[in-house]
Amino acid sequence: MDYSYESDHTKFIRELLEKNPSLQQKRQDARNMWWEKKLNKEEQKRFKESSVPMKPYVYFGGE
Repeated sequence: MDYSYESDHTKFIRELLEKNPSLQQKRQDARNMWWEKKLNKEEQKRFKESSVPMKPYVYFGGE
């Protein structure tokens, strides 16, 4: 089996990152901004307590 195949998408991404090395840092910064956050336990608790339970069968009217 030939494992040297590289898809067009993989080639594109590899070449893009080679031409623009700063993209890796921008990518990491964006990930940190959206995903790598410290959780605030008190805020999570307040959010959970303030949620309103959904009524059953929300797609059927007539009550």
